[in-house]
Amino acid sequence: MNVIISNKNRDMLTNLQIDVIKSLNGEYEADEIVSMFSNFFFNKMILDITAIKDYMNIANLQKLSIGLDMDKVILVLDNTPNTSSSLFLSKLVSMGIYNFANTIDNIMYLYNNPNSYRDVAHIQQMSTLTNVITDKVENYNLKVLGIKNVTEHAGATTFIYMLKNQLEMQGYNVAAIEVNKRDFINFNSQNMISCSKDELPGTIAKFSSYDIVLLDINDSAEEGNCGDVLYLIEPTYIKLNKLIRRNRAVFQNLNGKKIILNKSLLNQRDITDFENESRSKVFYNVPPLDEKKKEHGVLSGLLAAIGYNKNSSYDNAENKGKIFGLFKSNN
Repeated sequence: MNVIISNKNRDMLTNLQIDVIKSLNGEYEADEIVSMFSNFFFNKMILDITAIKDYMNIANLQKLSIGLDMDKVILVLDNTPNTSSSLFLSKLVSMGIYNFANTIDNIMYLYNNPNSYRDVAHIQQMSTLTNVITDKVENYNLKVLGIKNVTEHAGATTFIYMLKNQLEMQGYNVAAIEVNKRDFINFNSQNMISCSKDELPGTIAKFSSYDIVLLDINDSAEEGNCGDVLYLIEPTYIKLNKLIRRNRAVFQNLNGKKIILNKSLLNQRDITDFENESRSKVFYNVPPLDEKKKEHGVLSGLLAAIGYNKNSSYDNAENKGKIFGLFKSNN
């Protein structure tokens, strides 16, 4: 069953030949629409753009793109020059709004054949998108922090979940995005989003008014979207041996980058040996943590070390720093 929210396009939308479970008419705040339908099951929502108060304010459409599954929403435009312009349509695409129409025929086509990003990519002007994201970053100081596994299964997904909790406790407005996988769903946490590589720029733009986006870049080469990147290594003998056998130059490639030892049982002497043998520098040492806990002092210290120190006074001097015969035995 479907939902129709109409205003100026009411007469046109009454002629739609679809089953309707709920119909509203009038003007509504974007937050009202999200509140009413974020947990309401529907097949499709036909949303008259004029039913959204102050709809030319992109921030209001952004609230909808974050709060609702926009793959199930068809946005009905109002046939004005403003909403027909390539700039406006490009902004819709950048926020993940791919289904928009202004006639009955077009609405019904999208109802039966919804667009994906590939269908609307030609609308999106990449220069415009870059400007939109850049403007937002300048206006809101959005920071994108990438997290990447270096050793296999180094724990980036759970690490991001715990970082997000820690940052939120410190007063930051945080979102997390994973690329080309769907592991975040297991945490049942708000604003943890999965997307494809093609959808990444638009997904980041959705959260442009936030303080921080944590980006799980997985096996993709998306470091360019990040202001900073943490490279996770689980420093067990077998994980490091596998890593060296797969890529003997891995630590040369990590030179000057922020190496995080994750799920680490190493003491200070072990870390020093690790640094000497790998000819690398460890940025931070993180022991195994209980993801069920909301707060971890060691993560607070890590965040302070990379500049996220709101309401944080934790000092991890003992844990920071510097395994044993790994790098010389693989000749």
